[in-house]
Amino acid sequence: MSWFGLVWSNLFRHRVRTGLTLLSVLVAFLLFALLRNVIESFSGGLEVAGVDRLVTSPKYSIIDPLPLAHLNQIAAVDGVAAVTHANWFGGYYQENSNFFPKYPVEPREWFSMYPEYRIAPEQLEAFANTRTGAVVPASLAEEYGWSVGDRIPITADIYPRRDGSRLWEFDLVGTYTGPPGESEPVTFLFQYDYFDEAAQFGSGTVGWFVVRVVDPDAAAEVASRIDAAFENSLNPTRTSTEAEYQRQFASQIGDIGLMMSGILGAVFFTILLLTGNTMAQGLRERIPELAVLKTLGFSDTGVSLLVLAEAVLLFVVGGALGLGLGALATVALAPTLETVTGVFQLSWTTVALGFALAGLLGLAVGAVPALAARRLTIVDALREQ
Repeated sequence: MSWFGLVWSNLFRHRVRTGLTLLSVLVAFLLFALLRNVIESFSGGLEVAGVDRLVTSPKYSIIDPLPLAHLNQIAAVDGVAAVTHANWFGGYYQENSNFFPKYPVEPREWFSMYPEYRIAPEQLEAFANTRTGAVVPASLAEEYGWSVGDRIPITADIYPRRDGSRLWEFDLVGTYTGPPGESEPVTFLFQYDYFDEAAQFGSGTVGWFVVRVVDPDAAAEVASRIDAAFENSLNPTRTSTEAEYQRQFASQIGDIGLMMSGILGAVFFTILLLTGNTMAQGLRERIPELAVLKTLGFSDTGVSLLVLAEAVLLFVVGGALGLGLGALATVALAPTLETVTGVFQLSWTTVALGFALAGLLGLAVGAVPALAARRLTIVDALREQ
């Protein structure tokens, strides 16, 4: 029997116990993959084609509205090439679970600001000229079975209509797509003018402004000029890159990285205790066998490496299975979670970190039993038989 075969057979000599331990490690690394995805999504920000865009938002809280009148002042700032705006509408389609972002926007200005979003010219014109018009990502239309010409009801949870009704209806006039090879957009877009006229409150306000700068290298200076223009106003602003804006959005929820890291720390601490106990119990049962191996010529170092390899193999196999399931779960969850987190995918960095962590945990768990096996004397071990 080969050395690896000996390690494998010893590891699975108690199939039920090893299987349950392996399942625990698998679940731990499945959680690791998914939570690392969340951390990277929030910390990495949006993947956007435009490096020349800034976002001007309320300085103190994302729920504070900004006056639409800010638009002209921002447009007049030196270094600003164009500016448009959007707002968070909320709401859901038919059921609470059918959630996706919805923004009231200026049609032509929005698609001019985001040229990477592709829409047929005639559909863009229809969007601009239809008061109740809306356009949606092609993938979203396919998911819900919508076709151009459909009337889409949205139930508001933030903005009721002036007549007290929470039912908003939009006419689907087109679909749009994102850049090839990148994540599909997920935002339902409709006419800001319609929203401004029909909403019960918030008239003349927006959630944030999107600004294109003339020179991307001077973006920081332009951001400072914009914020300085409103520093002493009733509605001060904070201007940043789109990626930084998403991180600010996440910070309203809390320190995502700290929360996810805390959960992972608790999970892996528990796994260390569980597998450490399993390995210690296995060592006690195999003391006479280890003595026989030493009698047959295995060195102290060879026996200790045999025990250590079992622990490392257990974690590497469990980690590989967990990361594999994490990759499958990421693909399944991405369409839903990307509406909140931005790009949600399992990176090769996370995979490499997962395997490295599996190896380190295996070494940590196997170190004590391996040291005990190394110190074991043949005479003392055989007495316990």
